[in-house]
Amino acid sequence: MKKQHTILVIFFYFLLIQNPIFGQLKYLTDVKSIPNHPRILLLKDEEKNIQKSIDGDKNWAKIHQVIIAESDKIIALPTLERIQIGRRLLDKSRECIRRIFHLSYAYRLTKDKKYLDRCEKELLKVAQFSDWNPSHFLDVAEMTMGVAIGYDWLYDDLSQDSRNIIKEAILKKGIEPSLDTKYNSWLKVTHNWNQVCNAGMTYGTLAIYEDNPELANQIIDRAIESIKLPMHDYKPDGAYPEGYSYWGYGTSFNVMFLSAIEKVFGSDFGLSNTEGFLKTAAYFENMVGTSGKTFNYSDAGSGSAGLNATVFWFANRTKDPSLLYKQVQYLDKPFGGDRLFPAIFIWGQGLNLTKVQEPKQLIWTGQGPNPVAMMRTSWSKPNAIYVGFKAGSPSVNHAHMDIGSFVMDALGERWSMDFGMQEYESLESKGVKLWGKEQNSQRWEIFRYNNRAHSTLTFNNELQRVEGYASIQSTTENPHFLSAISDISAVYKGQVASANRGVAIIDQSYVAVKDEITTTDKETTVRWTMVTPAEVKITENGTAELTQKGKKLQLKVVEPANITVKTWTSVPTHDYDAPNPNTILVGFDFVLPKNSKQTLTVLLIPQGNDVKKAVKIPALADWAKKK
Repeated sequence: MKKQHTILVIFFYFLLIQNPIFGQLKYLTDVKSIPNHPRILLLKDEEKNIQKSIDGDKNWAKIHQVIIAESDKIIALPTLERIQIGRRLLDKSRECIRRIFHLSYAYRLTKDKKYLDRCEKELLKVAQFSDWNPSHFLDVAEMTMGVAIGYDWLYDDLSQDSRNIIKEAILKKGIEPSLDTKYNSWLKVTHNWNQVCNAGMTYGTLAIYEDNPELANQIIDRAIESIKLPMHDYKPDGAYPEGYSYWGYGTSFNVMFLSAIEKVFGSDFGLSNTEGFLKTAAYFENMVGTSGKTFNYSDAGSGSAGLNATVFWFANRTKDPSLLYKQVQYLDKPFGGDRLFPAIFIWGQGLNLTKVQEPKQLIWTGQGPNPVAMMRTSWSKPNAIYVGFKAGSPSVNHAHMDIGSFVMDALGERWSMDFGMQEYESLESKGVKLWGKEQNSQRWEIFRYNNRAHSTLTFNNELQRVEGYASIQSTTENPHFLSAISDISAVYKGQVASANRGVAIIDQSYVAVKDEITTTDKETTVRWTMVTPAEVKITENGTAELTQKGKKLQLKVVEPANITVKTWTSVPTHDYDAPNPNTILVGFDFVLPKNSKQTLTVLLIPQGNDVKKAVKIPALADWAKKK
């Protein structure tokens, strides 16, 4: 054993002197010692605090039982196999975290040996994989995190042979590949890869810290500096550039990182105070509409929302329980299954889940790389109206050509929707070059990814400009005139001289979408489109009746006059495109004369709401007067 330790020390020293990414420590300059195992997230005997929450609150007891029940199901499953899908092993890495985190939690809380035995079996199996797929480093990062949690939390009860095998796997298949410049470009990016990979490597080094503190400090020091890059993108208000589902990915791993280093070193080195970061849970909360669906712009999924442990960290840190208003509601529905879910007990300690009040603000706006505004007439009324409005740029990581698009809920249903992403492997397996961001990239030929299939504008059937960017120009917080305006001209450069779009909820009764367009010296055809899951019946005088689940909404074109509403199919033309069943595009075409100014105004009126026949929506310049 002493000989093996000497070899490890020599190996680590070789890595340190050979690797150019390491320099003098910037943050961990005075580390004398760190806690013994378990040291990641939950120290020895801190289970008592969790048990106190379980005993004192039926909601926490329910959450605990869900984790235990899930752990019992995991026991019956076969161990993971190294089966790669395309370029990814990621589904196995994620399942590894889920199994090991749940089983380790179950063992620490119950001391039932069946959880220990099953977790040790899983740890040994993945440790003996040939590798953890460093060519797609997210796979390595998540696998390393999962194995590190199990190794650390069960350390005292694992056999010495098991420890040796698992420790070597963390080193050789996790940490060591992160030192290779062929695999560690994520150190310099601003998106979720940076957050996930730095977190994974930090967990790996914390797990085996005692074997070489020098290397561990270098890895963690590197991570503290590197993770600043994506954290700066939360500025100034907390809007996450990559959208709802990637918030659940990047931000959750960012918090896993902060939580772990704070537990071990007593500090997160000022990272959580990065401008905008502590505001981001409000962004996440406001991204869920009154239908229960999310504002799923960019590469988000289908729009489903659910319990997220990370929000509990923010609620505790900011002392704002209203951030949990939606989260507590999810406790009345089936929940669980998320791989990081056991962290909810670590981050939620001390929070009373029976007295969470609804948020007070009805509109939330976030600037930054991908600005958004979300507004609603109520947090608690089931028939309330909700609008999510998207500005930003197609150049952002995972972005679509969706600038100016919006989602809209009323009567408990979603009326204007976003298709969201198409599953990556379904495109990559057919040779589609999905990740190009240039204007002529194949990415923009994918049906769901361009502006023609979003609730926004298209001019002369052309694509939005990738290099364009739109901020939220102004908002109003008047409950009877909630609104947001964006100058979206830059994404239509060369197509029109200017384009401004405003979206408002008026008198808590209906939605107005207003566009003010100035053309160039060429005649221009504009298409106004809204994607909807409703059945559409075209009626007279520029109107259409939308129906779903026995509920109705009227789409009414106020200006220009004498417009005929149309529908277009959502069936894509390429064989690589995913189908879009039970959806349709509704809107209108209109020819704009050259060198002209034109206003488009569309009302979306839920059933049961009366709108004056001669209603006139003010010019966008006058919306600010509605404050």
